[in-house]
Amino acid sequence: MTAVQPAPTDSALKETLEDYTLRFAPRSYRKWGTGVVATSALGGIAYLADFAIGANIGISYGTGNALWGILVFAVVIFLTGLPLAYYAARYNIDLDLITRGSGFGYYGSVVTNVIFATFTFIFFALEGSIMAQGLKLGLNIPLPIGYALSTLMVIPLVIYGMKALAKLQVWTTPLWLILMVFPFVYLVVSNPDSVGDFMAFGGADGAAGKGVNLGSVMLAAGVCLSLIAQIAEQIDYLRFMPPKTPENTRRWWTAVLLAGPGWVIFGAIKQVVGLFLAVYLIANVADGASIANEPVHQFLEIYENIMPGWLAMTLAVILVVISQIKINVTNAYSGSLAWTNAYTRVTKTYPGRMVFVLFNLAIALVLMEANMFSFLNDILGFYANCGIAWIAVVASDIVFNKYILKLSPKVPEFRRGMLYNFNPVGFVSMLLAAGLSILTFFGGLGSALEPYSPIVALVIAIVMPPVLAVATKGKYYLRRNDDGIDLPMFDEHGNPSDETLLCHVSGMEFERPDMIRSNKVGPEGEILYISSLSLSTDKTGEHILPEQK
Repeated sequence: MTAVQPAPTDSALKETLEDYTLRFAPRSYRKWGTGVVATSALGGIAYLADFAIGANIGISYGTGNALWGILVFAVVIFLTGLPLAYYAARYNIDLDLITRGSGFGYYGSVVTNVIFATFTFIFFALEGSIMAQGLKLGLNIPLPIGYALSTLMVIPLVIYGMKALAKLQVWTTPLWLILMVFPFVYLVVSNPDSVGDFMAFGGADGAAGKGVNLGSVMLAAGVCLSLIAQIAEQIDYLRFMPPKTPENTRRWWTAVLLAGPGWVIFGAIKQVVGLFLAVYLIANVADGASIANEPVHQFLEIYENIMPGWLAMTLAVILVVISQIKINVTNAYSGSLAWTNAYTRVTKTYPGRMVFVLFNLAIALVLMEANMFSFLNDILGFYANCGIAWIAVVASDIVFNKYILKLSPKVPEFRRGMLYNFNPVGFVSMLLAAGLSILTFFGGLGSALEPYSPIVALVIAIVMPPVLAVATKGKYYLRRNDDGIDLPMFDEHGNPSDETLLCHVSGMEFERPDMIRSNKVGPEGEILYISSLSLSTDKTGEHILPEQK
């Protein structure tokens, strides 16, 4: 028998307990109100990348095509993000744990962790590039050094996890909003002709003069849809929502909708504003076309119309730095969780989250030094295929397989031993959606279909999960129906229970949803329990209950 050990004090386990890597976020830790959680989650979308993305697609395809592309992006992301955000807030688990029980299996979701980690370092690099542009413009710091500074400065903030991030996001949001909104309002009021110029802008090939073109709309939407995995970062905050009760139902739902799929409303607005400012620069500033897609120049030019040059430069740099810190602490934090989940599940070893913070940042720094900003549309257009495949498959499984067909268990399961290692329903669906859409993206199915790779990914990802669930009769979702614990999993309001049980491996108490009966028994034949955290690093497999037929 494995003896009860004293509570571990090593830093790696402390990190795991603090950030709830690999596991459910217990009620004892979730002390924030709905407003604080929502503000923290929305603080993570303070990035300036939306301005660059909006400018890039507008410059390439014209205002009309860009606006329709942004609308497609917003609708797809809201609809796919809603069921994911609800599950995260209701059951207090991150998107990796949701993915495990939504058609992928215990090991099957490892590949989605890699997809998400890729999202975090791509957008860290994008935001870091924007910050480096600001430091070069304001302080004459060379770009390579600016890239390094934008990477190193977030490390101290990421070390402390959710507690530090919540304070940072809440404190910096008011200043960020003022610096972001005021220039746009000023420009529209003081220069009303800019609105007409914006609507008439035809882009690089004069697309506006030719009317809206479906292919151009989808190419624009494809670039924007690279942001679909942002819902996973929103969920890294939403999993800390307080229990939903009759007293807080309205506040709870408002927070979930705004901070979950609602992030895309703010993102779409920023993309439109980014294009608006880019068109203004092209029309009114010498050499404006060369800097129109750089957010720091967009805001600097407007600030200079309002205030002295030194103050305009100062505020532009402050805006860039605040925005970069607000999003890149989230990118670094979420990326480290994703890498940790994947590595620990495969190796049964937990090396400490900070190892993967540094690993993720190193990849981002390499991308920045390679000047990824110059081929941004290509990177984001390609990534969108993978992101759509993952998110849409999970959303489809929740909506169709859990609620309509009832072939997938409605309550998300994430614990090792309760799940099969691989579930073909989600895993195969995602591979098909990503594979065929990437093939389409590179012209493998003909040049006529090339712009429509996001649609290919979306349709396959939505259709295949219910098809495969029916074909397999849902038999690969649960390895066991009984976790061996008599205590109820939920309280009277349907929230995860806060009853605690002792993990006989770690000697620590964990809340009921995080526990499972061990296959080992005590010296007197008594029942022993083990936490999902201890079970995930068990290399022997001796604690795993047998499969139920």
